[in-house]
Amino acid sequence: MSSIILLFAVQSIALAQTTSITETFKKHFNETVQQVHQSEDADEKRSILNGSFSKMIHAIDRIESRANLSEDEIAQLQTYKLGIEEKQNELNGLDGFDDVQDEDLDDFSNFSQDFMEQADRTVTIGVTTVLLILIILLLL
Repeated sequence: MSSIILLFAVQSIALAQTTSITETFKKHFNETVQQVHQSEDADEKRSILNGSFSKMIHAIDRIESRANLSEDEIAQLQTYKLGIEEKQNELNGLDGFDDVQDEDLDDFSNFSQDFMEQADRTVTIGVTTVLLILIILLLL
């Protein structure tokens, strides 16, 4: 009986987490934007943004490499990751972009945050995958 209760509790937690993965990225980037706006140094702003983009890309890579994902989940993550990489390339003037000018870094951080909050960027993954991610995060 206790096993059944535990199973339902874990599933409830996991189902709640499926909707909050994208929210975790949004929260992370919101904190990034606040840090960018608080900084007076353009090099530091650029470093903060690059670090944030890199962390999110690394998190997606870890999810992809350690989770048993469906094709749809992989496609969702890849789309999200490509968007983040594009923002990082734009920031740094790579892949055909002109680099963001120092005086535009605050606006760029706001624009990037808008990108992160777009409804079509929602990433949902299955219960088993969420449990795996939770275990990975607990072990880190």
